[in-house]
Amino acid sequence: MSFSANVKEEISNQWSQARHCQIAELAALTGFCGCITVDGRDRYGIKFHTENRAVARKVFTLIKKTFNIETNISVRRNMEKHGTSYSIVVNGHEEALRVLRAVKVVDEYQYGFERVRAMNPIVTRQPCCKRAFLRGAFLAAGSMSDPNKSYHFEIVCGAGEMAARIQELMRGFSMDAKVVQRKKAHVVYLKEGEQIVDMLNIMEAHISLMQLENVRIIKEMRNAVNRKVNCETANINKTVFAAVKQVEDITYLRDTVGLDKLPEGLEDMALARLSHPDATLKELGELMSPPVGKSGVNHRLRKIGEMADKVRESNGSALAGLLPGKNKEGYYD
Repeated sequence: MSFSANVKEEISNQWSQARHCQIAELAALTGFCGCITVDGRDRYGIKFHTENRAVARKVFTLIKKTFNIETNISVRRNMEKHGTSYSIVVNGHEEALRVLRAVKVVDEYQYGFERVRAMNPIVTRQPCCKRAFLRGAFLAAGSMSDPNKSYHFEIVCGAGEMAARIQELMRGFSMDAKVVQRKKAHVVYLKEGEQIVDMLNIMEAHISLMQLENVRIIKEMRNAVNRKVNCETANINKTVFAAVKQVEDITYLRDTVGLDKLPEGLEDMALARLSHPDATLKELGELMSPPVGKSGVNHRLRKIGEMADKVRESNGSALAGLLPGKNKEGYYD
């Protein structure tokens, strides 16, 4: 099964002990996958339709345990799509009214056959009922992407009013839920991995939460290693490029004006770099007598580079007169 299907299977087995929470969850299931009928004699009926066995099982269990009502269940196989659809029907007028009154939608519909879309805020007044309602909404109309590929959590709503209500409930738990219109539907979604973890906790899908956390830890470790490797690779490339440029400059000076024309400190540094092209600045400094620090090595190599550039600009003419005069220590300023 997919990760999304595993989450639904897990939360379908969650059972709230409080009756008001059971009603809140059933209200969500009724709003997302339930239809009501009112015949010519004002007799009500309810029909739930789903292609998810976990949803069908949860609807059946909630109606049975919460209201002690027997339902009619039918299963239909779609040979073309290789799928199965489930229908749970409450035919009795009195039984249907009990359920509809409990979930607070009976007064919102008149004659005909309509899909239930709205929800009454009364059923989600308490935090535990909000959790139950969101759990039912995800069961009926939610999905999640495989966390190994991306982080995405969504609940598809048939109407903007329901989407706004779901968004409000999720933001009540500090979720940064957003709504986007997709064709004729309104989708409430989360994109942040951390918030999806929190959402699983809200819905009490603790096993799926741990699985998602494990994936997040592995991905974060992999990303951290990749960043470190990329950084070290960039530093190595930068160091190698600098060393190659230094050797080129020194070789050019040697072949044009001669290294003996350099001040003693720079000449020693040039000879050390030529004989140790792979050495680090620290290692080059330790080869000097007396030893020189990294900043001193870098300063001398930079001076050599500047001298090489000046000689190149003069088309290889003599070094004398192109460079600044020596200071009292024998180095060029």
